[in-house]
Amino acid sequence: MIHLMRPSRVSSPHVGGGVDAGFGAVRDEFVRNFTERREIGAACAVYVGGRKVVDLWGGVRDVTSGEPWQRDTMVLVFSTTKGMAASAMAVAHSGGLFQLDDPVAKHWPEFAQNGKAEVTIRQLLSHQAGLCAPDVQLTPQLLADADVLGDLLARQKVRWDPGERHGYHYLTLGLYESQLLRRVDPGRRPLGLYFQGEVAQPLGADFYIGLPADVDPQRIARIKAFRPIQMMLHMNTMPARLVLNYLRPRSLTNQTFGNPKLKSPGDFDLPVYRSLELPAAGGIGEVRGVAAIYGDFAVGGARLGISPETMAELEAPPRTPRDGARDVVLGVETHYSFGFMKSSPDFRFGTGGRSFGTMGAGGSFGFADPDAGVGFCYAPNRMGFHLWDDPRELVLRDAVYRTIGA
Repeated sequence: MIHLMRPSRVSSPHVGGGVDAGFGAVRDEFVRNFTERREIGAACAVYVGGRKVVDLWGGVRDVTSGEPWQRDTMVLVFSTTKGMAASAMAVAHSGGLFQLDDPVAKHWPEFAQNGKAEVTIRQLLSHQAGLCAPDVQLTPQLLADADVLGDLLARQKVRWDPGERHGYHYLTLGLYESQLLRRVDPGRRPLGLYFQGEVAQPLGADFYIGLPADVDPQRIARIKAFRPIQMMLHMNTMPARLVLNYLRPRSLTNQTFGNPKLKSPGDFDLPVYRSLELPAAGGIGEVRGVAAIYGDFAVGGARLGISPETMAELEAPPRTPRDGARDVVLGVETHYSFGFMKSSPDFRFGTGGRSFGTMGAGGSFGFADPDAGVGFCYAPNRMGFHLWDDPRELVLRDAVYRTIGA
């Protein structure tokens, strides 16, 4: 990798890593994030054609101490974790552990309670199952007990007829994925362990769904979060319907995002949550690890053993629910498939409809673009107020595509 360290006209922040020849525009925008866009600490990595072409990090890991972001700094990526969980499900699908049109109850009989007998795995992974807002209050203690949690999730009633509509399963998507995987994996591994063994380790990705106790906490970037009420000041960047519904206690949006009860999204960065397996929101690791995983998917997933059948499902257009594509939790049009988000009119990414990925609260985003062979990830430690297309991330993504001419 050729390191380009061209000085900025403004006082340069601490920036490490480098880019391959031709990708200097990505590094220039990364520096501008600090000098012009209030970045505190962040990392960005990009693979093109299976080769790492961008690996950048900079700023401070901890705004209180001023400690710099280092090469091995890890960061909480919130719902960008969903893509890592979905990658594990894709590996399991390739291994013949389930079919997407199987009823969930085929593998998890207790799930059939309360009218869920016909819910398919495809519907579950597409946020169409109506299981976004649990009736029971989730606590760290409950989330840590997989057996008790599984019983509660199996008894949960649906919020709409599965397949009729979709709504963002902000936390529960990963909980259901893990319970399903425990039942189809011959080793009975929950999703976090399955991901480590079948996705992260084969690619050398330093990323975890459930942080091990032996990881040095000094490696982890501290999240500078916002309080939910602050969203009212940013209704020009966040969907107004989402913000207003979130602030209404009886709304489906509030019941979805308000469980577990948190003072702010940054609570997921507390030690009590870091150690939990939260496959939809709690992944922590190096940004380059996420990019490496998407980089393999972008060139067919051979290193992960992804079958042609699975790749075809990942790249296929999403199947819209019967009532249309408006997300009843987020209040905007969204497209989902196989645990991933797909491009939509309000959130376009990649060069064609085959791209898939997930964004995370505060500005992180990772995706695979099979048309251009791109695997991308960016994550900061200062949370922004965009549902997607955070300007700090978008300028980096756009610079990548300008460079490759796509």
